[in-house]
Amino acid sequence: MTTPNDAIILTDRAAARIGKILVQKGEGTVLRIAVAGGGCSGFQYEYKLVKESPGDNDLVLNKDKATVLIDSLSLEFMGGAEIDYVDDLIGQSFQIRNPNAVAGCGCGTSFAVAN
Repeated sequence: MTTPNDAIILTDRAAARIGKILVQKGEGTVLRIAVAGGGCSGFQYEYKLVKESPGDNDLVLNKDKATVLIDSLSLEFMGGAEIDYVDDLIGQSFQIRNPNAVAGCGCGTSFAVAN
């Protein structure tokens, strides 16, 4: 598994889309991304719009008008990941390319890690 010190990348496309969403939700709103147990592969990503300040153990990603918070436990599973936004013929979605994931499912939000 990747160490939590590995950088998480927020792409320009993801930052632009997150920034548009946060502006609509009002000042002080940030996007919190977390890893939770569940989903069809064992773990799943949760996306929440929240009005809260970063905690002491949160990773804070700031890019343009986007602010993303990731808690330290989730960071254990997401180190080295890239957060992107895709707009193609199939639809629009945030995608996390996670080097720690050894399996995933078609929904793109569920993944498994090696023991």
